[in-house]
Amino acid sequence: MSKNTISNSVIRRLPRYYRFLGELQANGYVRISSRELAEKMGLTASQIRQDFNCFGGFGQQGYGYNVSGLRAEIGRILGLDKATPMILLGAGNLGRAIAAHIDFECKGFVLIGIFDSSPEMVGEKIGELEILDISGLEDFCRKNHPVGAILCIPKEAAAKETDKLIDLGIRAFWNFTHYDLKIDHKDVAVENVHLGDSLATLSYRLNSGNEE
Repeated sequence: MSKNTISNSVIRRLPRYYRFLGELQANGYVRISSRELAEKMGLTASQIRQDFNCFGGFGQQGYGYNVSGLRAEIGRILGLDKATPMILLGAGNLGRAIAAHIDFECKGFVLIGIFDSSPEMVGEKIGELEILDISGLEDFCRKNHPVGAILCIPKEAAAKETDKLIDLGIRAFWNFTHYDLKIDHKDVAVENVHLGDSLATLSYRLNSGNEE
């Protein structure tokens, strides 16, 4: 099946499969059936088989799935075995938290540069990386060839910087701004993260259950 025909819902379940299989592996599981995996994940066995069949299927009739082998294959599909270079724009509270606490190497990326426009922040360190002046972004990209960018900057700045970043070779954005990159840039990979939207959704689920 072509990657372009695989639904977004299937793709979003892959990291969850990967995480659950890691937990099973840590607990000593060697193999598991689709029924057992479905029970643990709150899915159906047919849904799991359909999802895996999008990538060729990984189980053996009468055996089920080899836990470590299936996890490794899903990790390969997700590209977690790669080390794609990535930069971060915006070293405020959110940017600092992401740079300090996300295990990029286990998610297929490696953070190679952090940028900000604030003179007070430039020169400070987050882990082993020094915060660089945004004015040096172009030179840095031409020298180091990052492929991904994390945006933790205001919406107006994101709209301004995105065209430049794409021209400099950025093909994937982890976007924490309110600027919708997909409207103007349909050929780049974008994962929009709206923390406020997620919290509002949680509020709805809490309150709608209490309404008569």
